[in-house]
Amino acid sequence: MQYEEIRTEEALQLNVDGKIDVTTANDFQNAVLKTFVKSKNVIINLEKVPYMSSAGLRALVLGAKTAQAKGGSLVIIKAQPVVMEVFKYSGMNKILEIR
Repeated sequence: MQYEEIRTEEALQLNVDGKIDVTTANDFQNAVLKTFVKSKNVIINLEKVPYMSSAGLRALVLGAKTAQAKGGSLVIIKAQPVVMEVFKYSGMNKILEIR
């Protein structure tokens, strides 16, 4: 799994490339939390994520809680249809801000 950070006017965007499953979820979670150290507003681009397990969802929930604690935001963009299905089946599409 690879990550790239891009600074925008409003937030720090984390572009993720690769599967987010039980073997990569801890790395993903650490990347999300490190991004919040640099900015209270974070955008996570999942365009190149072909799969996400429940372990990845946990990392996103932790990121959303971190954003709330900092008075910031967590926005997820460009999720692939299969990842959107995971969000819908788990109910996370009602909790997380997904564009």
